[in-house]
Amino acid sequence: MIQSDNLDKQRVRRSFERAAPLYDQAAVLQQEICDRMIAHLDYIKHQPGVILDGGCGTGYGGGQLMARYPRARLLSMDLACAMVRLARRRRPNWKGLLSSLGAARDHYLCGDLEHLPLRRGSVDMVWSNLVIQWCNDLDAMLKGIHGVLASNGLFIFSTFGPDTLKELRQAFAGVDDYSHVSRFTDMHDIGDALLRNGFGAPIMDMEYLTLTYEDLMGLMRDLKMIGAHNAAVGRRPGLMGKTAWKRLRQAYERFRCHGKLPATYEVIYGHAWKGEEITPSALPGGGQAIRWRGR
Repeated sequence: MIQSDNLDKQRVRRSFERAAPLYDQAAVLQQEICDRMIAHLDYIKHQPGVILDGGCGTGYGGGQLMARYPRARLLSMDLACAMVRLARRRRPNWKGLLSSLGAARDHYLCGDLEHLPLRRGSVDMVWSNLVIQWCNDLDAMLKGIHGVLASNGLFIFSTFGPDTLKELRQAFAGVDDYSHVSRFTDMHDIGDALLRNGFGAPIMDMEYLTLTYEDLMGLMRDLKMIGAHNAAVGRRPGLMGKTAWKRLRQAYERFRCHGKLPATYEVIYGHAWKGEEITPSALPGGGQAIRWRGR
């Protein structure tokens, strides 16, 4: 049975809308990856005037970005409006600190990273923590991000790679032929896509992080709480029956190690610059050559 791996974006939106109130209770991994991304900024010389937090969630990363860049304007955007509302409510938690530093101005909008509602060249940095995997068209998304970035603007991101939830994918393979776990893009393919869409010299890195659980229900509960439902167009219609669930649990048991069930995540980190456009030079026949100066 051949099933589509494209995502139903309306289902993605609904999942995160429902997950918003309890998201922070289960988003331990997402917050850890955000912290590691923030640490990466220590090695990047950049002072953005306008930052887009593309996929802001409940605002965990936005607070750290505003503390790091107190003079910047932060645009917090998420596909789920419930997430945006929570991010806005989170603002008072760090308002006092920022006001003493000359507080940044923050703005909130509901929008899709694949269809950015922003002017060209209006942003100095696009920050995206674990959002790329929820986009259907990688090239279109990167082209849009490149377009809204100003010259010498920075795109910094994290996403999941193909080995993410490999245990769950393998366990489901013995249950039926439907798509149960999202497909994730390889790090090298993301790097190639960045180059195709005008970014210069992307820097990519990858690591494996593993969460452990007492039982499969714990993993499935966490995925539900963070809104990470299977949103593939080719997903199984309806709920799993008792027989299928029993087979899934039995299949996952073969991965148990030291009394725990592992859930592996392949985490990809990357950043790339939009080069500075230099005045075009004339070519024979009336054409023009445009040179770019990157970081």
